[in-house]
Amino acid sequence: MTYSQTLDYLYNRLPMFTRIGAAAMKKDLHNTLVLCQALDEPQNKFKSIHIGGTNGKGSSSHMLAAILQKAGYKTGLYTSPHLKDFRERIRINGTMIPTSYVVDFTAEQQSLIESIQPSFFEVTVAMAFSWFAQEKVDIAVIEVGLGGRLDSTNIIQPELSLITNISLDHTNLLGHTVQEIALEKAGIIKKDTPVVIGESQLETDDIFTAKAVSLSSEIVFADKVLSVTDSYKDGPLLVTSVFLGPDCLFKDLRLQLTGTYQLKNILGVIQSVLTLRDNGYDIPDTAVREGLAATTDLTGLQGRWQTLQENPLIICDTGHNLAGIKEVLENISHTPYKKLHFVIGMLSDKDVTSVLRLLPTDALYYFCQPDLERALPAAELKKSANELGLYGEMYQTVELAIIGAKANADTDDLIFIGGSTFVVAEAL
Repeated sequence: MTYSQTLDYLYNRLPMFTRIGAAAMKKDLHNTLVLCQALDEPQNKFKSIHIGGTNGKGSSSHMLAAILQKAGYKTGLYTSPHLKDFRERIRINGTMIPTSYVVDFTAEQQSLIESIQPSFFEVTVAMAFSWFAQEKVDIAVIEVGLGGRLDSTNIIQPELSLITNISLDHTNLLGHTVQEIALEKAGIIKKDTPVVIGESQLETDDIFTAKAVSLSSEIVFADKVLSVTDSYKDGPLLVTSVFLGPDCLFKDLRLQLTGTYQLKNILGVIQSVLTLRDNGYDIPDTAVREGLAATTDLTGLQGRWQTLQENPLIICDTGHNLAGIKEVLENISHTPYKKLHFVIGMLSDKDVTSVLRLLPTDALYYFCQPDLERALPAAELKKSANELGLYGEMYQTVELAIIGAKANADTDDLIFIGGSTFVVAEAL
């Protein structure tokens, strides 16, 4: 198969969560273990860091990978989903996996794939681990796909686990309370392996602590020992200082990821660096500074409060659940504009009404739908929005919605694009 044919095979032959949602989920690690056994257990041939959580795990993964890369480590990075190119999911020192490897791996494993019928995600995880092992990475940053306990990535024995935060998302799969979701996320905590919790929470702290204690694992709640202060925007960068108690660890850190929610993510990232240092990793302050100041350049991350155009200002963000949209609105509130134009599309398995209730009634909306089976039809989104006092036009595609917003916006207006990762993917 050519590369294009290989992607068609992976996307269409295998159950894919992006397309069909919960039906693609395999409720155990069996297929991933079988695939990796056939590949001579690649997950055991490189060191790793495991990152889970409801929001912020992608940004945190990229920031930590950028820091490790600047510290001189050959760094693998596995994340999901991709926005434009399948190969975004699997990188080493920012370079995407070669198309030839994707083709060869799929061809070599095709008979096994046909035999055990794994999901798209299970095959992708095995592919990533195989490439990282072949290329002998020093360490790989592995982002959990969904949940933790039963996620395909959870066959690694990491140097460190980082759980960014817990909020309600994928409740049909992970549980309907933050406590239930925390139990699933806590599944990535491993025996005698340090764990960092980015954001403490009264309802879930005891769950993580109990799990860590039961496994004799050191646990640190980053926001209980670290804090940020003196934060401000400086051109294309977000500047902040990080304190350990009364002591300033990093004065005027400059972050290329500029969403205000990165001030939460940065605490988990910095605490992860401190924990790795305690465990023998050589990560100088210069690597922290240089990695954070060039995260997107080093890792290729997109879609996190990303400016697409000036005059009018066009910004996109992948925040898509209740907590993520709250952070988006916080960023919008700190952005000067005359009129807000909101291009929005959502997925049918999200808590649409709760998200819509948060949105400002004085914005002009452009209701659309991303091009996948799970998309909520634009007409349904518009109807639900209208019932809550949100008004605007309906468009059949993301592209047409953006064209409509551009046609209506003055140069000092703000066009925001979001509501779903896949709306942002099409915008990019």
